[in-house]
Amino acid sequence: MSYPEFRNQLDSILRSKNPEAVRQFLVGQGQWEEGFPGDVEHAMWMMIAGSPTLQKLHPEALDWLTQHGYQAEAEMLRERSKAPLKTSSTQPRAKARASTKKPHAKSKRTARPKPQQDTYTQD
Repeated sequence: MSYPEFRNQLDSILRSKNPEAVRQFLVGQGQWEEGFPGDVEHAMWMMIAGSPTLQKLHPEALDWLTQHGYQAEAEMLRERSKAPLKTSSTQPRAKARASTKKPHAKSKRTARPKPQQDTYTQD
């Protein structure tokens, strides 16, 4: 399954706000261990709050996190949502381009002069 397909399915399941459905999906995708005792509900709300496609659920997720003792995470996610999104169009053009080098090509290094060693002769 490609990442976009995985992400679309995950977001669809997250919309249900059903921790057990989220756990079963993640286990089925090899992203959560079957017997892992982690807090699935906390993980679900964190994923909801962090998903750009689930913005309508962000206030509910942040409220849940705050009410359940995850104030620091909620504040971090609130601040992140206020920050302007960085897009590739704002990056310098040279960095946005893909490398034209072949993966097997050796990189050329600039030759550095070797440090001269002092040679002492005894007379």
